[in-house]
Amino acid sequence: MTTIIVLSWLLVSYLIGAIPFGLLIGRIYGIDIRKVGSGNIGATNVTRAVGKTAGKVCFFLDFLKGALPTAAAQLIYPDLPWLTLGCGAAAILGHVFPVYLKFKGGKGISTAAGAALALAPLPLLGAAAIWAAAFFIWRYVSLASILAAVALPVLAVLFRLFGIGTETARSAVTLGFITVAAILAVLRHIENIRRLLNGTESRFTKK
Repeated sequence: MTTIIVLSWLLVSYLIGAIPFGLLIGRIYGIDIRKVGSGNIGATNVTRAVGKTAGKVCFFLDFLKGALPTAAAQLIYPDLPWLTLGCGAAAILGHVFPVYLKFKGGKGISTAAGAALALAPLPLLGAAAIWAAAFFIWRYVSLASILAAVALPVLAVLFRLFGIGTETARSAVTLGFITVAAILAVLRHIENIRRLLNGTESRFTKK
């Protein structure tokens, strides 16, 4: 494989990840999502500003941004796991630092979840269950996302120790990728953590 092909895969993955679906959905409704609520272009702010349906569409599209480039690289180049991981990382970085928005993007949770599904579906499903349980109990999207991000590499280690999942999912390289992605996700939630600690974080109330 030539350097040009590798760079092309990484660049395309980044550009796909950088597509600001939250901003585009907001504009359909006549809203600049960056100027309402938290100012974040992710699904949570879209849900608050536009509605649940728009938020779900945003989450799904952001999820696909991570899943499709990662799965495509894995399918076409099964013997090059490092390229698969690189495409997943590039998509996440695209969402967090999108060139289209002067490198000011979202937190990357949805896109990272998409990449993780392509790489290690079982740990991702476990982390998703933890997210759902945490959100149901406390109604904080940020807290649920942080707990899921922390749980993902822990679950990946457990599955690796017990020999559960595919060889790719259990590889040390995949584990390293998941760990770095989880750390990035937590770091992107520093402000949310501060608001959670002082009791000012926004929450979804049951209707």
